[in-house]
This record gives sequence, structure tokens and C-alpha cells, in this order.
Amino acid sequence: FEIHAWTSKMDAPGRPSFALIDIDPGTKTTWDEVLILARQFRTALAHLKVTGVPKTTGRRGIQVWVPIEPAYSFRETSDWVERLSRAVGATVPELVSWEWSVSQRRGLARLDYTQNASIKTLVAPYAVRPAPGAPVSAPITWEELDDPELRSDRWTIQSLPARVAERGDLFEPVLRLAQRLPSL
Repeated sequence: FEIHAWTSKMDAPGRPSFALIDIDPGTKTTWDEVLILARQFRTALAHLKVTGVPKTTGRRGIQVWVPIEPAYSFRETSDWVERLSRAVGATVPELVSWEWSVSQRRGLARLDYTQNASIKTLVAPYAVRPAPGAPVSAPITWEELDDPELRSDRWTIQSLPARVAERGDLFEPVLRLAQRLPSL
């Protein structure tokens, strides 16, 4: 049973509460390359003084959930994430394809800003993925991007409760924060 969430809340479904950065690895993208891209977003967001919460997907990728004021349209949010993603992608162009079709991406990663739309849902934090070992989409800290033991499927339905007991709910702060998106 896999849970997917919208980027808006029930009280304002037409206004996103999150800007989502989705690092979608290609067939040739290595985990180390996913981490390079995630670290580039970490640097960009820090430079912009924008808080984001990274999380593993429980599959192969990493997402960053950026809490925002519900003052933007989905188009505005998507445009902001696209500009940010293109800036990040320009720093490592050999890792990124901007092609929509998977078959045309040459196995490269896509920084998928199109996930910021009213009709899109994304794997929710703490959702169990339908894969061997029951991996979980787990929120992480930015520092954990430098942990050599980090993998997208590192935490499972069995190991995640101990992690939450030790570290707390790493996603909870994103539910309380609402920030403006700075100009890019």
C-alpha cells in the first residue's frame, strides 16, 4: 500500500504548500550522481536562504520538499522550481537531460519540475514502497547526503521506527514552515 501526496493541503487545494524538487535518476544514473545533484540543490537553497527537507524515495531518487506560503499558483511554483533546476543542472550538464520522454534521456537524470502541478501526486514521506524489503521514503538531513552508508532504500518498514525514535520526525518542521520563494 503506497501513499502518494499532493503538494497542496486540504484547506487550499488550488494553492501549493510545497515546491517539490524531484531528482529522477535515469537508467544510467548512479547513486553517487544522484547525491551530486542533491548536494547542488543543498548549496543552491542555502545560498537563497530557503529551507527544504530532502528525503529518499525508497527507490532510486531523492526529493526535496520546500515549504511555501499558499500564495502561489501551481504554475508559479513549477516555474520557480524549473529555474532553480536549470541553474543546478547547468553546473553538471553531463548528468542531466531535459527531455520529457524517458527513451530520449540517454539514461541521464531528469530534474522534474513538472511534478509541481495540481494533478500530480508524489510518494509521501514515510510511505512504504512495494519493493523487496519494504523500503520507506524517508526524510533525511542535508548532512546525511555526505554519509557513505546513505542509499535511497536504506530504511525499511522494519528499521524506520528505530530511526524515528532516535532522530524524531525529520519531516515535521516542513509542516509548520511557510516561506516566500525568492526571485531567481
